[in-house]
Order: sequence, then C-alpha cells, then structure tokens
Amino acid sequence: MRIAYISTYPPTECGIATYTQYLSDSVSAKGKEIRILAQIGAKGDNVFEVYAPDDKDIASKLFFHVERLTPDIVQIEHEFGLFGDQRGVQIIEFLIRCNLADTPVVVTLHTVFEDLKYQEKIIVQHILNLSSSIIVHENFQKDILLNNYDCPNPILVIPHGVREVKRVENAKELLGLEGKQVLLLAGYMRSTKNFEKIIGLLPRLVEKNKDLVLLMASRSRINEHSDYKDLLYKSLNSTGVRKHVKILYGKFPQFTLDTILSAADVMALPYLKGGQSGVLAQASALQLPVVTSELLSFKNWIEEVKGGFYATTDDEYVNHITNLLQDGDLRLEFQENIRINNEKINWTQIAKRHIELYEKLLVPPIEGAQFYYRPERLGSNTKIVH
Repeated sequence: MRIAYISTYPPTECGIATYTQYLSDSVSAKGKEIRILAQIGAKGDNVFEVYAPDDKDIASKLFFHVERLTPDIVQIEHEFGLFGDQRGVQIIEFLIRCNLADTPVVVTLHTVFEDLKYQEKIIVQHILNLSSSIIVHENFQKDILLNNYDCPNPILVIPHGVREVKRVENAKELLGLEGKQVLLLAGYMRSTKNFEKIIGLLPRLVEKNKDLVLLMASRSRINEHSDYKDLLYKSLNSTGVRKHVKILYGKFPQFTLDTILSAADVMALPYLKGGQSGVLAQASALQLPVVTSELLSFKNWIEEVKGGFYATTDDEYVNHITNLLQDGDLRLEFQENIRINNEKINWTQIAKRHIELYEKLLVPPIEGAQFYYRPERLGSNTKIVH
C-alpha cells in the first residue's frame, strides 16, 4: 500500500510537521510505502518539496505529484492557512482533482471549533463533502461537525499519538535543578497560551513551595508574537520572585526537549484556546502530570486519563500545582495512569488504526481480488500484505 501524506514536514518547525513525521514513520514501520508531499523546506527519504504557502497553483502542483507517484491513498493533514490565501481554499480544488481521478482521500482536521470564521466554515463543509473519510482527535470535535455541518462521509476519532520514550533520569542535574520543585511552561509563545496566568500566580506558589523553580522553555517562530514575548519576559521582573525562575532558550530539538520535560515535576497548560495539544502529547510521552485550563480537550483528557487537574480559578491553579509538587505519591499515581493510557495511543497503535481505515477505502476492481504489496525488507515467506 502506498500512502501520500500532504502536510508540512521537518525540518520545518510546526506541530503538524512533527505529527506527520511520527505518523508516517509508524505507518512505514508496518510495511507500507510512504510518500510525503510537503511545503518547500521539507527534507527526508521519499519527501518531495512541492509548494510554497503563498503559491497560487498549490492544487495543480500537488496533483502533478499524485499523478506521477500514484498513491493508493492520499492523506491530508489539514490546518487553515497551509494551502494558500483565503484560509487555504486551494485544498478544495485538490480534493476535486483527486475525486476526478478516483483516488481516495482521508483528511485529518486538526482545527475544529464551534466559532470558526465564515471562510473556514465554507472550507470545512467542502472538505466534508469531498473526502472519503475524516479523522479528528477528539469526540467533541466529531460532535461539532455532526451538529453544525452536513457530513455525508464517515468521521473517525483517532487520538493524537504519543511517543514511546524513556525519561532522562539525570535531567535535573543536567539543568542545575537538583533538589528543586520544578514547574514547567513550554511550547511556542503566543497569547492564547496564557503563560502570564502562571507568572502572575508565582508569588503565591513560591509562598507555598519554597524550593519552587518555574522553568520556562518557550520560544517563538522568528518574530511571531514578539510583542507578547517581550511583555511576558518584562512581567517576570515585576513579580518579586525572579530568582525562582529559570529561562531556557534555543531551538529545543527532540532530545533537548525530552531532557527539559524530564526535569519537570509538573507542567502547566493555562491555554485560552486550542484543541488537543501537541505539547500535552509531549508531556504524556514523558509521563509528566499536568495542571491545565478548563479547555474542553484538556478537561476530557484529565477526566479520562486522570493524569492531572484542570483549574477554573486562580486558587485552583495554586492548590493543584502545590498538591502535585508536594505529594510524591500523587505524582506517581498520575504518572502510572498516563503510562497505562499511553499503551492505547502510542504511535504504533495510532498507525494501526490509520491502516485499518486505509484498507477499508481500497475497493477491489472485482469480487475476490486481493490487494498485494510485499515490502522489500520483510522475509521471503511474507504473504499477502494489505
């Protein structure tokens, strides 16, 4: 089976790019042929740099490669703005071209909110009409689509995957944080992350937790949200507890980020807006308990996994963070809950669920025909592989 993923892709720094790398690598490990059709800047085996985000002919460029690479399935990792102007309307023309070529297309909608803008709602409806199947990460996202749009094709809920990785055991030592209670803020820096909430509560947190260090490992892309970044850093000097803050800056490639996550006792996610967070998936991989806002995606995760608390007031943020920092048994309990949940949603399991969907979409040309592909790296006795 040959699958063409359409997405951003590393070394481009983007949550969708990282997601696509983990998913496609896991699907490839199960013996499937992978092709990546990506924006300019992507690199890797079977990765094709196809278009720039401001091109006016994205649909034709993508379909040019689909015609020549002849995938059995196309999967689009969709985010508004990745496919040109007017919130990425060119993806609709591409879907029409795939329909004309009788090529099944799966679309993962990474942004599903009830308050989408007018242009975005029109694009979503066309995606629903023209896709063979839709994937979302959360049950509430499926409910939003069913309640607000005409949905003629199947919608599957497949969670965001988590990596199978071990903690860096000496991480606190490496970061000079031995003996400290470490509260982590991490991820791209933008106003919707609401990091100022935790900074504003820092004096109260330090009063209750004398050995607390707020570890900030956040960054912005180029000068994106630079005013917010400057305001955030300035606010640290007005809290009166600057000595309880350690700021890290850099590009944070994966192993570096794993070290940072491993040094933390608790991560705070006080976000104002968002779906299932890639940062939450990173924290889950390292079994790091969290205290989050009451965003529906976070609230659902906490109620299902029991890997942390969500907070609705300042007092709840302070109390929940303090409880986790001071109660080692509670942290261990939450870590074990996260570990158990990870077994169900690691990338190996997520790849399996994608492949099951792909197989359902491959329609045999005649009754009894079998799809056959034999990966080169498998043994000589390999039977028919779907």
